[in-house]
Amino acid sequence: MQPKINFTPGPSQLYFTVEDHARRAFRDGIPSLSHRTKEFESISNDATGGLRELLSVPGDYHILFCASATEIWERVIQNLVEENSFHLVNGAFSNKFYETATQLRKQAGKHEAMPGEGFPEINISSTELIALTQNETSTGVSMPVNYLNSFRIKNPEALIVVDAVSSLPYPKFDYNNIDSVFFSVQKGFGLPAGLGVWMVNDRCIAKAENLLSKNIPIGSYHSLPTLVSMARKNQTPETPNVLGIYLLGKVVQDMLRRGIPIIRKETEYKSAILYQALSNHPHLKPLVHDDLWRSKTVLVASGGGQTEKITSFLQSRGMQAGDGYGSAKPYQLRFANFPAHSKEQYELLVDTLADYQG
Repeated sequence: MQPKINFTPGPSQLYFTVEDHARRAFRDGIPSLSHRTKEFESISNDATGGLRELLSVPGDYHILFCASATEIWERVIQNLVEENSFHLVNGAFSNKFYETATQLRKQAGKHEAMPGEGFPEINISSTELIALTQNETSTGVSMPVNYLNSFRIKNPEALIVVDAVSSLPYPKFDYNNIDSVFFSVQKGFGLPAGLGVWMVNDRCIAKAENLLSKNIPIGSYHSLPTLVSMARKNQTPETPNVLGIYLLGKVVQDMLRRGIPIIRKETEYKSAILYQALSNHPHLKPLVHDDLWRSKTVLVASGGGQTEKITSFLQSRGMQAGDGYGSAKPYQLRFANFPAHSKEQYELLVDTLADYQG
């Protein structure tokens, strides 16, 4: 089968250096390396140190490894919420974060926007935690960083937790205004699935320890205090995805050599030419109408009755678009715009879409 350019939002296109790094990893026995060795501690330190530099993560933040971002939803609610949380919901994944809180018997409130729309200025009376999905993968809505920052000003006591699963490494966060950020590696970092990264500050640790002091269950082997205690030694509580952590460290170094300013600039260029192409297309239109709320990393297009035909047309040209999510599958397409997608691939995508006349 002819290899396709994978524009699905995750698992997505592999970063172009992953194959070479994986070959070296197998030659060096990394997949069977014990996580209680100095070699693993070095691998873990390389990955977390590289992330800290790439994403400008401050020193009072701890970088932890979990199985997935889905797991991190649960760890966030278990460790950081005693009674109530508040969620901004505008798609399937932000809603699943909210549902995780209700399933764990928390008093979870939410403000729900229509799919494809942003949020107004929201006043939250009182809550322990505000959950913000910065980039909603199902709808292609992205919260501007300035909008994220406004919650700290109005809610100084609440913990601000940001789901950046399908946007990092693009956004430049102000960590003074948020307490936790998390992502998974199979999207913007161009890696195989199976690894989540959870970044927390000392306020989060203090909250988890406070809950523990009240005999409130906060999880077992992946409780926040346990994760942090092991991370200080560049270890994990259980056998982790050693290969995934190794590959993450290598790709992060590749991105550092490339330069995060260049990655961000190219992301903006690629999103601009595709949004322009969608706006001018006879059969496709951007789902998100307001430029302020349009994601630059997951672009969603409404294709109506032409959607399936456009998907097949792209496949015939060696490109795999992402289906719409859930009930939107028959009439929407999603296009990932991650560092693994080159400018040339995006220019080819734009030209190919222009060739489709229906």
